[in-house]
Amino acid sequence: MGIGELLLLAVGVSMDAFAVSICKGLAMKKATLKASMTCGVWFGGFQALMPTIGFFLGTLFAEAIQAVDHWVAFVLLGIIGINMLKEAFETQECSCCGNCDCGEKNTDLSVKTMFVMAVATSIDALAVGISLAMAGNVNIWLAAALIGLCTCGFSAAGVQIGNIFGAKFEKKAQLAGGLILVLLGVKILLEHLGVIA
Repeated sequence: MGIGELLLLAVGVSMDAFAVSICKGLAMKKATLKASMTCGVWFGGFQALMPTIGFFLGTLFAEAIQAVDHWVAFVLLGIIGINMLKEAFETQECSCCGNCDCGEKNTDLSVKTMFVMAVATSIDALAVGISLAMAGNVNIWLAAALIGLCTCGFSAAGVQIGNIFGAKFEKKAQLAGGLILVLLGVKILLEHLGVIA
């Protein structure tokens, strides 16, 4: 996987955290730089950690399923991407807690709250890490760094965007992320089947 594909993957994976950060910004009277960076560091850190864990878990059983590894990568990325697309088209009260009255609670940036939200938004990244192990020829350290930095930047910006512009970018972020992940899954499958070089 080249750096361009890894960047696309990083953008796709970071969209859930971006959408939740927009939701955070919506609930804040004034989004400070500290609030933006808090979200960025928490979400970016976990989005970098989870695919790394997933990658090493995937390498443990990669040899056993080498004949179907491209199908595993395709299915995992496809499921994550389709789920993001589905969420983008669903009408939800709030993407971060499902409660339209979350207002003050959503402004909470405590360690406990941010830990739970960072884990929740990065579970998909664990599966992405497994799919990267199946895809082969991936520098996981570069991939994790790009995913972490991209998520950190998008999350910090998401708080500000949510605070200024409102919810109109949240669904678009999920749509874009879902499409990117589905297309990357299809590309991995087609490469392994020899359809594309």
